[in-house]
Amino acid sequence: MRFTCILTSILLGTSALHAQTAAEHIALGDRDYAAMNAVGALSHYEQAYQADPSSYEAAWKASRSAIDIGSYATELQRQNMLFSTGEQYARRALALNPGDPEGHFSVARALGKTALHESRTNRIKYATEIRSQALTCLKLNPKHAGCLHVMGMWNAEVMRLNSFARMVARNFLGGQIFGTANWKEAVRYMEAAVAAEPDRIVHHLDLGEVYRDVGNSAGAKAEFEQVLRLPATDVNDPVYKNQAKGDLASI
Repeated sequence: MRFTCILTSILLGTSALHAQTAAEHIALGDRDYAAMNAVGALSHYEQAYQADPSSYEAAWKASRSAIDIGSYATELQRQNMLFSTGEQYARRALALNPGDPEGHFSVARALGKTALHESRTNRIKYATEIRSQALTCLKLNPKHAGCLHVMGMWNAEVMRLNSFARMVARNFLGGQIFGTANWKEAVRYMEAAVAAEPDRIVHHLDLGEVYRDVGNSAGAKAEFEQVLRLPATDVNDPVYKNQAKGDLASI
């Protein structure tokens, strides 16, 4: 009996030694994120959140990785599931720490991805909260590159609607804030995002597309060329580089 108790203690002790804390899983997730292993990063962030549901960092980072994977998932069902997962983690993060910008950014990003597959009516509903979350984020951190990017693209996507669609949105679908969108703000926010994170490929890509839309071909060409020069540091950067090649060919 005594031997059994000793053996049990040893086994339990070994198990405890190998059980990783939330902080350890976050560190491993950060390592995988830096290595552009989004699947591995998500797994560790989710395990961190399971180990400590009060971990704000685990929640917003799990949201980030879920959306990264979902952004270019080939199966629509899997993509929607990942965006839903990203939104759930983002809202948990926001509930845990509403005073930090990352939670607001995570919600705005998750909703922006989800809205791409929604009807026009639902997109307007999403657009209202996306803008609200991004602006709250910028009140907390005026130089948050992600939220500057969200606001730049919010203005651009509204302006890319035809004038009739914008009129319907403003007057019949409760989207009065659509009237605040303009190309000048799209350019301003996207240029600010690039200034805040000059090595982030996606900022240059989307700024280039905004420049192209406002007729600044030279500016667009410079941004697309910069996308091709910069090293890939994000899991979706190879996709952005291919997109930039196509955009350059179209100028």
